[in-house]
Parts: sequence; C-alpha cells; structure tokens
Amino acid sequence: MKNKSQSLPIWLFILFCLFIIFPCVWLFLARMEGNKPSVTIELPTPYIGLSQEITGLVSDPENGIRKLWVGLLQDGKEIVLLDKEFTSKFIIGGGAITETPFTLLIEPKKLKLSDGKAMLRIAVTDYSWRKWFHGNKTYIEKEIIIDTRPPVIDVLTSQHYIRQGGSGVVIYRVSEQDIQSGVVVGDNFFPGYAGHFEKKNIYMAFIALGHLQDMDTKIHVKATDAAGNTARAGFNHYLKKGKFKTDNIRISDAFLNWKMPEFDLSDAGGGQLSNADQFLAVNRDIRQASTRILTNLGEQTDHTIYWKGAFSRLPGSSTKASFAEYRTYTYQGKIIDRQYHMGIDLASTSHSPVPAANSGRVAYQGTNGIYGKTVAIDHGFGLFSIYSHLSRINVKEGDRIKKGDTLGVTGTTGLAGGDHLHFGMMIHHVFVNPIEWWDKSWIHNNITAKIQTIYGR
Repeated sequence: MKNKSQSLPIWLFILFCLFIIFPCVWLFLARMEGNKPSVTIELPTPYIGLSQEITGLVSDPENGIRKLWVGLLQDGKEIVLLDKEFTSKFIIGGGAITETPFTLLIEPKKLKLSDGKAMLRIAVTDYSWRKWFHGNKTYIEKEIIIDTRPPVIDVLTSQHYIRQGGSGVVIYRVSEQDIQSGVVVGDNFFPGYAGHFEKKNIYMAFIALGHLQDMDTKIHVKATDAAGNTARAGFNHYLKKGKFKTDNIRISDAFLNWKMPEFDLSDAGGGQLSNADQFLAVNRDIRQASTRILTNLGEQTDHTIYWKGAFSRLPGSSTKASFAEYRTYTYQGKIIDRQYHMGIDLASTSHSPVPAANSGRVAYQGTNGIYGKTVAIDHGFGLFSIYSHLSRINVKEGDRIKKGDTLGVTGTTGLAGGDHLHFGMMIHHVFVNPIEWWDKSWIHNNITAKIQTIYGR
C-alpha cells in the first residue's frame, strides 16, 4: 500500500505539467514573441498636391494589431491623421485583427499646411506581452513635400498658323522642371520635351491639326507637376481649312486574286470569305492594325532634332495620290467601302531606289499589313517619315540615317496596285501633309525661324 500511495503524486505531477504548466509556458513564449508589425505604404511620389490619397497595409500574424497611428509633422506642429485601436479576442488570445488596409486623404489647405517639406509618421503596435504588455512597435518616417501651386506657363512662340492636316511647333517655358507637359489640340495631345535648349525649363512640342479637325478646335498648352497640380495656357493661333481630293477606286476580281493571298485572313474566316469580304477585312481591320503600329512609334521618339532643311521627295517621281484623299471603293458596280489615304503616292521607274527624306534614326522596318514592306524614320521630337510598299529594305531598326541614304527600293507589297512609294509624314500619332515638309520656305517660316528666336532666352 505504501508504494502504491507514493506513485500517485508522480502521475498527478505529469498530468499537471501536460495540461497546465506546458500550455502556460507555450502561451507565454507565444505572447512574448518579438517580431514587429509589418507596415507597407503606397507613396508613388513624395509630392503632395491639393489632394492626395495614400494607401497602406499593416499586419501582425503572431499576436494581431493593437494600434495604428499616423501623423503629419511640419514646422513643429503635428496633425494626427489616423489614431485607431483594434480589439483583442480576450486577455490571452491576442488581437482580433492580424491584417488591415488603411486609406488617408491628405488635403493640405484643409489641414492648414503650408507648401514645403513635412514628415509623415506611422506607428503600429501589436498585442505582444513584450515591454510590460505594451507590445512590439514599428515606427517609420517618410519625408514629403507639400506643393499646392500649379506651374506657370509662358508661351514663347507667336503667330501659329496651322492648316487642316498641317504641322506647327510651340515652344514654351515652365516655372518648374521635371514636369509632364505638351500641347492639347482638340482630343489629341502632343508631348513637349526639354533638352533642345540650354535652359532645362524650356520645352518644345511639334503639333498637328488632324485633317478631320475643324476650325473651332480648342488648342492650349498643358503642364502637370509631380504633385499633380495642372496649369493651362492659351496662345495665338490661326487655323486654316484644307482642301482634300476625292477618288473612286474600282476593285476587280483580278486585283483581289493577286493581292489577297498576301494577307493572313485566318482570324476573319480565311477561305470561307467572298472576294469582297476578304477585301473589307484587309481594307478595314488590317488597315487599322497596320496604322496603329505606325502611330505607336511616337511614344518612343528621340528628344533630338536630327533633320535639317527641307525634306526631299522620291527623285524623278510624279504624284499619283494625295494626302487625306477620300477614297470610295466599288466592287461589281456597288460601293463597298470608304477610307482616307494618309500619305502621298509617288511613282517613278519600277524598283527605284528610295532615299531617306532627311536624317534620323530607323524606328521601324518590316512588313506591315496594307503598307507592305515599310521603313519609318524618327527625325526627333515626334516627327517621323514613312516609306511603304517597298520591294526590298536595306536598313535595320536603330540605324542612324543621313539624308539621301538608300532605305530600299519601290515595289508593290501591301495593298498597292502598282509599283510606287507611299510616302507619309507623322507627328507623334497624327499623319500630316508631307507637302509642307518638302517646302523650304514653309519650314523656315513655321518651324526653324521660331526655334531660332528662342536661343539665348
């Protein structure tokens, strides 16, 4: 009996350890963990304008979040933007929230903040038992700059004459550097770039008035700084109506049987389409995709003027089709389509060498839908020349080209009915009339003379 009675306390002790002491030790160690809460904040720019929304995320997977505090300090004055406490499960269970996003709307004028530097402060604590039950704490600071004043725009060029389908240049000075700016022409935006002039706050933008834009098109300079403040400035401009030809083009089965095999129509139904439907798939859908490849080139233009003087045209050539010509296509006596011709067709002898109209960089070369084998040259600041329907290409993308260098030879690739060069000019994403750029006097009066007047300012 004595041995049996002495063994009972041992089992009781083991049970006590298993169900009382060990869980308490485990809980104590878990609640005493020392990992600080995690804080991430989305602050894309240190600048805060008239209104700025800031988002962030705090998390603490071990013990949960106890408190989130955000403040803004400027000139010794601190403004509390957020002060929130989070509930716990119960005294030993930690926080009920282990992760939470937060959003702050900072409006400096309402907060009576002045323009200049300020400090954004964020403090987060958790439900750990560390530091005498005050928990682990994460504290971060981020310097911000309050800027509620829009930039000031001063247009330096004057007397801007622009014809429908024509080009121009606008040069302006902005009170701030490192801004996004340009000229708004109706629904089109033409970026302005610094770098051509010694002063880094002088910007230049080549602009265009689309052939379908009317005489009431609104035009102004727009500039937005890093804080999102936007300024607009008008300037003297005179819009002139353009004159564009019309043409009727008869589509024959012989032409379709010759040209349609050149195009991939598998997405449109391929061989199941009639001749007329094949033509429409090319003249509408493929035309749109081909044009988009060219107009997208303006997004990567060089900020250097490569060209000099008047642009040249294909030697010994005659004009077969004009810019913005409105074409009506008929098949078997019925009108089936209408499209604009956004270039000038030049015909010389078959397989004539095609010289670069001016100096620049080859921005594109390849086979491009209705345009066939095509070369596009970036002349800088969004100005491009385009050479299409080539039978052979002699250059590759990235090549630096001098005026007169041979780019390839004329041909009938794409939707060409005979050997010729389709020559186009483009400013960023808008096709313009090449005739202006062939004219030495026009270039002097409307482009180079304006640029020359800015030097030294």
